[in-house]
Amino acid sequence: MTNAIPLRNLPSHGSTNDKIYPRRFQGVFRRLRIAGGSFLFLLFFGTAWLGWNGRQAVLWDLSGKQFHIFGSTFWPQDLVLLSAILIICAFGLFFLTVAAGRVWCGYSCPQSVWMWLFLWVERVTEGDRNRRRKLDQAPLSRSKLARRAAKHSLWLAISLITAITFVGYFTPIRALVADLATLQAGGWAAFWVFFFTAATYLNAGWLREKVCVHMCPYGRFQSTMLDRDSLVISYDAARGEPRGHRKTGTSESAEGLGDCIDCQMCVQVCPTGIDIRDGLQMECIGCAACIDACDSIMEKIGAPTGLVRYTSERELSGGKLRVLRPRLLGYGGLLAVFIGVLVWAIASRPLVDLDVTRDRGLYRFNAAGEIENSYTLRILNKAQHPRLFDVWVSGVEGLRLLGGTRISAGAGERVEVPVSVSVPAAAMENPITDIKFHLQAADSDAESAEDITRFIGAAR
Repeated sequence: MTNAIPLRNLPSHGSTNDKIYPRRFQGVFRRLRIAGGSFLFLLFFGTAWLGWNGRQAVLWDLSGKQFHIFGSTFWPQDLVLLSAILIICAFGLFFLTVAAGRVWCGYSCPQSVWMWLFLWVERVTEGDRNRRRKLDQAPLSRSKLARRAAKHSLWLAISLITAITFVGYFTPIRALVADLATLQAGGWAAFWVFFFTAATYLNAGWLREKVCVHMCPYGRFQSTMLDRDSLVISYDAARGEPRGHRKTGTSESAEGLGDCIDCQMCVQVCPTGIDIRDGLQMECIGCAACIDACDSIMEKIGAPTGLVRYTSERELSGGKLRVLRPRLLGYGGLLAVFIGVLVWAIASRPLVDLDVTRDRGLYRFNAAGEIENSYTLRILNKAQHPRLFDVWVSGVEGLRLLGGTRISAGAGERVEVPVSVSVPAAAMENPITDIKFHLQAADSDAESAEDITRFIGAAR
């Protein structure tokens, strides 16, 4: 696209193979990220333990082929709704990217959230940037071994809790924890807990920014979605250059220098190790750590904050910031439409499903001289309470359903009912005729289902 912003692909300062030691910092965006991350942790770890009418509130019951979300239960027949949710997530990500670049990566992506948590553990156990660097270069000692053991033990503990919680969304978490504690967990449950423990430990502890830079495709296609009005983290070169060190209290204008004192703080706090002053880069995850670091330096030297800030390319070049624009409104409109359609689909989805299977045997003549076929009705009650259903057939004159015409099904229960259908031989005009089974909920005229099958027979 002609209005897309090209992203530079520059190596991290030092070497692409160097370990990055992000420095501790404070600031508005850090507090915002901590608040958002805390909410996401509470949502992830807390929701798994919520109960609802005697069962886990949110549970993907693979063995029962049911997905419970509080008062609603979804079945394999409802998986089309999952496609709608994925489309909504995709357009939501497009909308956020056009509006503010990789803001999702910086504040809400699980990889970033867990990476910041693991970095915090590393600072607590090994110290800040310079102490960690010296510790890596120091020979093995009792102190170094103790610090490393404490760090990796905490990493593994967090990874294990994360894995148990994640698996707990697919198998009841209370039973899972009890089984793991008593070493009675099933083979598959134990395998997945081990797998996700290892994945979390490796991704957040060892790979870190490499996942964002080399493995995640999002950073590589974001340049096609950004435009000159997208809010991205940028360095104001017109104000900051020429950069250079100066004595405290010295006037910048007297020395002919810009506001940037070349302190490297923006580089030292960056979790991917880039220099934002080189321009917008693919490796930037939009975490705003450089903004917090730069603002703290500007406050110390008495200069205005915002040398590094969220802004648009148009605004940096002297234009006016445009928040509402056709591209953003288009994504927003599509997102609203998809959300509306999903809400309507969930609200109007039938809470009963009918599947009719004809027995393999041929037709037979009963004592009354009528042609008779046998079927199996599979009725799924998706409601959270027991229900009664009326069933009847149509399609051929004189068609009769033999046996009971009212069937009961418990809450979320699938029942199988064998039935027989008969028709006078004289009414059969063709050896194979389509007939239709009708199912109607006794407590709701709006809840019904139908299924078409074949009736086989010939006149004597």
